[in-house]
Amino acid sequence: MSTKKSKAIKFMEKLNGEALTLGQILEAHRKADGFTMAEFAKKLGISVSYLNDLEKGAKFASPEKAAEYARVLGMSIPLYVEMAIQEQLNRAGMKFKVKIKSA
Repeated sequence: MSTKKSKAIKFMEKLNGEALTLGQILEAHRKADGFTMAEFAKKLGISVSYLNDLEKGAKFASPEKAAEYARVLGMSIPLYVEMAIQEQLNRAGMKFKVKIKSA
């Protein structure tokens, strides 16, 4: 799978004014599919409180968890992993841009 962003993600980033976080993508996915937080958390195998923290940016997923969420949702694993790593760098105040590709 590619890390190329979909037109929908690019559009949402344009509206947001900056790159979206994995939590924002998960929230958009949940709402677009009409899931409650409880239903979506169950689908991802996480607690509702953890999902809420991810969506609000209070917690961040590891690259391994991001890959798992992408698999469950049928989304791009490299893109989700890239977003998780980018969030870790941003949180650390490191001014790097992540771009990954499958080995």
